[in-house]
Amino acid sequence: MDFKQIQELIKLVNKSNIGELTIEEKGFHITIKQKEEPVQQIITAAPTAVQPAVVQPVATQFQAQQSPIADKPKATEPAAASNLVTIKSPMIGTFYRSAAPDKPAFINVGDEIESGQVVCIIEAMKLFNEIESEIKGRVVKVLAEDASPVEYDQSLFLVEPA
Repeated sequence: MDFKQIQELIKLVNKSNIGELTIEEKGFHITIKQKEEPVQQIITAAPTAVQPAVVQPVATQFQAQQSPIADKPKATEPAAASNLVTIKSPMIGTFYRSAAPDKPAFINVGDEIESGQVVCIIEAMKLFNEIESEIKGRVVKVLAEDASPVEYDQSLFLVEPA
């Protein structure tokens, strides 16, 4: 195998989804591996690290600085929200509401869920992990967008316990 053939193989591997290519012929052995890590880390971590960490604390600080007159209507919202339980992501990955694009969502707003019921899937390193509810109740809000990256301990659903 000559140098030009090796260069062409490298270009083919880079353009394809092949992770590793090994060729052996007549005492000649070559292995070509493709780098994947930097691209995956940027896609997974960047969007979610900004949104939850920045948006939620700013809203809380803003509410604390409002006048006492504006706080009275807001006071009922935290009291109503205080009984809600949050289902959080147990890992970093990609959040999916259904098992496949053509399948219905595992749960929707207003659905009654049971403890141990699958509520979503999180894909991490090409493994699809079913996330189960730890509580029984009614789904009030879906906090993550379908097919979006999520962080560890990111809130996914708000549930009113039964």
